[in-house]
Amino acid sequence: MLTDLVDHVLGVDPDRDRITVAVVAARTQGVVASNTFPTTPRGYRAALRWAAEHTEQGRRAWAIEGAGGYGAGLAATLTAEGEHVVEFDHPSARPSKDGAKTDALDAIRAARETLGRTSWATPRSRGAREGLRTLITARDSAKVARISAINVLKALIVTCPVKLREELRRLPLGQLVSRCQRFRFDTATDPELAATKLAMRSTATRIHHLTIECRDLEKAMEPIVAALCPRLLTEPGVGVLVAAQLLVSWSHPGRCRSEAAFARLAGVAPLPATSGQTQTRHRLSRGGDRQLNRVIHTAVLTRVKTDAGTRDYLGRVS
Repeated sequence: MLTDLVDHVLGVDPDRDRITVAVVAARTQGVVASNTFPTTPRGYRAALRWAAEHTEQGRRAWAIEGAGGYGAGLAATLTAEGEHVVEFDHPSARPSKDGAKTDALDAIRAARETLGRTSWATPRSRGAREGLRTLITARDSAKVARISAINVLKALIVTCPVKLREELRRLPLGQLVSRCQRFRFDTATDPELAATKLAMRSTATRIHHLTIECRDLEKAMEPIVAALCPRLLTEPGVGVLVAAQLLVSWSHPGRCRSEAAFARLAGVAPLPATSGQTQTRHRLSRGGDRQLNRVIHTAVLTRVKTDAGTRDYLGRVS
């Protein structure tokens, strides 16, 4: 329990422009003090000085709600100063029975709930890992936009003039995009056809640019992944995108204390689901990091097709 390690927990409710900090005594869960600070480097240092007035160095922990969002700056500052930082996620209690809610009450709740937990997570590391995360975010955004543009282009083909539709409908995607990018038109002869070709050319150009953007972002991930864990890229079924997400979710040594903890994080840990006479049934966890779960699923599907060892393993356990 956290009460055996610290004397005080500082709950933090971060917003865009300010953080609210509440000091809670570990033994009694009583509120010692609370205050607000701006979300600036000076504000973070002021919060540290204020915490030193009410708590003892080495005998305090910070429970930050949203340590990967608005609380990321404070979490990074505290970690650099050697503070004990806990990521407070998935609150289990309602803000208040009577509906009262303030930043101070949220900060107090973060501290008290953290004290009541038997296990807690540390914030994910920054540096190269954070750089990978930003590349993944940008690439996923470009991918979603590309898929949307492809759907628009295909919808335009369905409703375009018959002669143009017959020319385009059987082309593979790459040829279709190239063909639409080369469209020329004359608005004076057929306004409908001219407008349709303009729309298709614009959409095809967008698809082309987004495809290049996705490819460039993937290439930017390669040297980072190779520097962090080159062995990952030699594993069957693990490409740059899968390896990058694995590293981002795993974050740093010590975050997952065992293979079982990593399996729980990935949502692939078997959970007992026994009932009555059936005492050997299990089901997979549906919690954890869903992006990590997705890339593990992708890697397994690839390995089943290409790796004999994976097929032998599945034959033994199924």
